[in-house]
Amino acid sequence: MSFVMYSTSWCGYCKRLKSQLAEQGVTFEEINIEEVAGTAEIVEKVNGGNRTVPTLVFSDGTAMTNPSAKQVVEKLADLQR
Repeated sequence: MSFVMYSTSWCGYCKRLKSQLAEQGVTFEEINIEEVAGTAEIVEKVNGGNRTVPTLVFSDGTAMTNPSAKQVVEKLADLQR
């Protein structure tokens, strides 16, 4: 996996992004911050204290908050270079 998506079960933005990425065949690990202890703190750290989802953390340590599917695909292409 090239990234982890931190999400919640009720987040419409998360659902939309997951659907768009699935259409493009992009696979990833998903972690629900309401179900996995300690993960909300990761999201807060990346987002200046906010629990904003979806937050994606890539294999190079960079993060994106509520990105478009296009931004994610571009980032994954950059990681493969």
